[in-house]
Amino acid sequence: MCDPTARCFVGFDTSNYTTSAAVTVLDSTGRPQVVANIKIPLPVSEGARGLRQSDAVFAHVKNLPGAISQLRRVISDQGLTVAAVGYSATPRDTEGSYMPCFLSGRVAAEAFAAGAGVPIYAFSHQSGHIMAALYSSGALFEEGFMMKPFLAFHVSGGTTEAVIATPRDGGFDVDLVGYGADLHAGQVIDRAGVMMGLSFPCGKEMEALASEYVQKASIKGLKVCVQDGICHLSGLENQAADLWRKTSDAGHVSAYVLSFIGKTLRRMTDQIQEKMETPLPVVYGGGVMSNKLIRPTLTDKANWKCYFAEPAFSADNAAGISVLCARENERKGAS
Repeated sequence: MCDPTARCFVGFDTSNYTTSAAVTVLDSTGRPQVVANIKIPLPVSEGARGLRQSDAVFAHVKNLPGAISQLRRVISDQGLTVAAVGYSATPRDTEGSYMPCFLSGRVAAEAFAAGAGVPIYAFSHQSGHIMAALYSSGALFEEGFMMKPFLAFHVSGGTTEAVIATPRDGGFDVDLVGYGADLHAGQVIDRAGVMMGLSFPCGKEMEALASEYVQKASIKGLKVCVQDGICHLSGLENQAADLWRKTSDAGHVSAYVLSFIGKTLRRMTDQIQEKMETPLPVVYGGGVMSNKLIRPTLTDKANWKCYFAEPAFSADNAAGISVLCARENERKGAS
């Protein structure tokens, strides 16, 4: 149970899909507990496949007052005191990584921290996804897990990457070992879904359609393209379009796309693990990894442990940022 008088740690994340805010507290043993995971989707016009950065920034500006209002309600209702604020400053932990939409979260976080008179910490969106996966899968709480490197996948509409993540104070050092050379997994899902008349983002609806299809038939003959941990998915978009023209079967197309992505991610994992002296535990996060149809492909006969973010912590969220904020604040001994 959480101490109702505990300090809390606030996180903001303003990706190209969702305005997110979160609140984390530390329980009596010092373990983080996320007590609020607030997400407000950015509006996307029917038939569109995403948002321009300028439109995303404007949507965040409109969404943030509502998100902050919900934050304040949680903090007030639970009798919490804000100790620190964290935010996503960049997409990834690489030099030059930048997206304008994250400026919205920075402004909100700095204003919130200034109003509360508390420290503020910046993290990458990718680190937030990794931490959200570690938290929701329970890996964060396994003895010794945060003392050694692990393989982390961040699979979404804007990223298909695999990194060797080495925990450090306040976050992770990452080494890129696999990535999408053209389209990202979430992009293909959304493009195929919009092509079939589904609403953006299309992941949940495609998972439901695919689930119904695979109960009746199996998907065979998938020829994925992965070399040295680098995948190519542009061909999948073309194959999905061709299959849709031939069959007009949304369930079949959905099952094909998701099966192809699952096999691609497994091939990437296998190739990366082959380079390791001993297999690393693997953490899968990002919006695409909320899809439970993909998981069996990744775990089948794997001789390493797999961890998956829970759905609420897979898609874009600020929960991981709030946990990172708590850990960083405790590391620095700030009050």
